[in-house]
Order: sequence, then structure tokens, then C-alpha cells
Amino acid sequence: MLNIALPKGRLGEKVYAMFENAGFECPSIKENNRKLIFENTEKQVRYFWVKPSDVAIYVERGAADIGVAGKDILLEYEPDVYELLDLDLGKCRMAVAAPASFRDNENRTLKVATKFTNIAANYYNSIGRQIDIIKLNGSIELAPILGLSDVIVDIVETGTTLKENNLEVKQTILPISARLIANKASFQFKGAQIEELLREVRNQVNSCD
Repeated sequence: MLNIALPKGRLGEKVYAMFENAGFECPSIKENNRKLIFENTEKQVRYFWVKPSDVAIYVERGAADIGVAGKDILLEYEPDVYELLDLDLGKCRMAVAAPASFRDNENRTLKVATKFTNIAANYYNSIGRQIDIIKLNGSIELAPILGLSDVIVDIVETGTTLKENNLEVKQTILPISARLIANKASFQFKGAQIEELLREVRNQVNSCD
């Protein structure tokens, strides 16, 4: 069985459609129920839904052979996995945002609120800026409004949430998209299956370019 971890939600549904078109279908996954694991013994494939931020853990630990995770997760947690393909889905960007009136005073430490502490630290280290990281898990936009931080580092899709809170993007750190990843041991022992799926999915991605 090829074990595949899919991120719950719209992204996972789009990814499954690509895998289905690649010949790795599992009809039971489309049934309206609360099951989390779905198998197609004929195709030797097993899918399961997991929280998007957990996909890389399942793959790294070998509970899943392959999975789909955002580039933000891969950069933040640096799991020991193979990154096989950019699926060109779930596109957004990691950015620095602040109130429109904000001007960076480089004579003092910059206060940065984020849940992506590793990405933020690496970015500011690369430009030689001294920062104080404030780790938050939600409602990051509140931090600069209430004076907790000067700026935030967060994922931006449309920018609507920022505008509604009188914030704007100051710098784009990097583009984000969904990546197909594989467990290193699985890639060795189930290589033929994984390579077949990879080839078919890559053809779909290339045909959309």
C-alpha cells in the first residue's frame, strides 16, 4: 500500500483530484462521512486526511509515504523529507506587514510578531536586522494595532484581512505553494509507485503552465 497524507480542506480536495487523474483513485474518499482513512486495495493506495500543518510530520515519521505540505511548513519546521514537486496550488506569499504609517528605525530592535519564528529569524538574519520575536498562534494582525509589535510576519493571500485592520505589506519574503513530499525510506522501497505518481502529476502541472 502507498500511504498518502492529504491536507484537510479545499487544497486537499484539489490534490486528490490530481492524484485521481494520475490513476491513483480511491472512490470511497468522496463519500459523505466522517472517516479519515480510505483504501483502494486494487490500486494499492491508502489516503488519510490530516491537519495541513501535520502532513510533514506523518511523512517524516513514515506513517505516510508521501503527502502534500505548504512551503511555509517545510521552511518553518525543516522536516527530514524529500521535496519532489511544486504542485502550483495553494499559492500565496510570506510577507512582512505593518500599519501604513510605520517607518523602521534601525537604531532600535524591531519587534516582530509571528507564528513562523524560524522563517522570520532567517529572513531578518539574512538582512542583518536585530529583532525581538514574539510568537503568537492566532490573530497576528492584532499585535501591531495594540502596540505589542512593530510588524508581523505572516502568510498573505488576498491581503483583505490586512486592509480591514489598516495594515499593509511592507516586504515579501518568499512565495508559498503546495509541495509534494516523500518519506526518504519510502522513496527507496516504494520508488516505482512514487515515481509513477510523480510523473503523472508532473505532467498535469506542466500542462497547466
